[in-house]
Amino acid sequence: MNRLRIGIVGLGFGKHIVNELLKSPAKDIIELAAVCDTRPDLTSEVAATAGCKAYTSLDDLLNDPTIPAIGLYTGPNGRAELIRRIVDSGRDVMTTKPLEIDPDAALKSLQHAAALGRTVHLNSPSPRLPAELAQISIWQQQYDLGRPVACRRDVWVSYNESADGSWYDDPELCPVAPVYRLGIYLINDLVRLFGAAEQVTILQSRLRTGRPTADSGQLGILFKNGVIANIFASFCVLDGDHYRNGIVLNFERGTIYGNVGPNRPNGCGVDLSLVQERNNKRQIVASVTCESYSGGYDWATFAAAVRGETQSGLISPEEAVQGVRLIVAMKEALRNNGAAQVKG
Repeated sequence: MNRLRIGIVGLGFGKHIVNELLKSPAKDIIELAAVCDTRPDLTSEVAATAGCKAYTSLDDLLNDPTIPAIGLYTGPNGRAELIRRIVDSGRDVMTTKPLEIDPDAALKSLQHAAALGRTVHLNSPSPRLPAELAQISIWQQQYDLGRPVACRRDVWVSYNESADGSWYDDPELCPVAPVYRLGIYLINDLVRLFGAAEQVTILQSRLRTGRPTADSGQLGILFKNGVIANIFASFCVLDGDHYRNGIVLNFERGTIYGNVGPNRPNGCGVDLSLVQERNNKRQIVASVTCESYSGGYDWATFAAAVRGETQSGLISPEEAVQGVRLIVAMKEALRNNGAAQVKG
């Protein structure tokens, strides 16, 4: 099978994507054909290392007829317009979280792409339901768990960043920074599980960061189906347990635990366990390790979509922007005593 040729735009975060595409399994599916950034020295350096073409203008890249797909890794502000430009040129797009800061602009760009028959995929929310979320849905039916009641999620890491004038330093473009930058994966997962949200509350603090934005934050979410969820994210924790994306999910008749507590049975992936009460005793009735994880780039599904293969169960444009609507409410809550309604 011929590999899909792609050009990577934006070499800040995009450098990580370049490295991913140079290794299996991604390189077996995707051929890195070009990189593009407005910084010539950086672009030349990355292109030389990767052995691909170098462009310093998106227009020049889009004039290259040998590259049918674009990986877009610029900041979220204004990304909808860039997506429109790219799909109008006849290309398909893989991009990253967060999709945009304007949910209506994001929705219009995704709908415009769909009308043109073009593909736009993200790592979060992913085009297909992530493995751990699919497993949760299976257990909910298989073990008659009833309705979801509440969920707690957390993610942390240790960063020692300095202010650099980027969008990471702007509380309008990067509200409750650790929740926006890391917790966005968890937000998108919860929306896939519980649907649209109704209200949010926030708390944030700044302990040690070199940036003017927060380095620890907490987002509370009330979903329209009555589920109450909480997301905690921090840049201030050094314990060797980075990016574990823990989850405790309560149902009426059971609780699912994932990647929480000190033990890591398998060391990678997502370890899920289901606990229920049976015969008046607490029992672990099911356990599984999902090797893949939410937030990874599904290059195989993207390449298949670009080739025009029929695929079912893919996320809709409306679902893809629900997390962005939550972020907008989070920004409003910052200006409104910590609480806001989710609109749209």
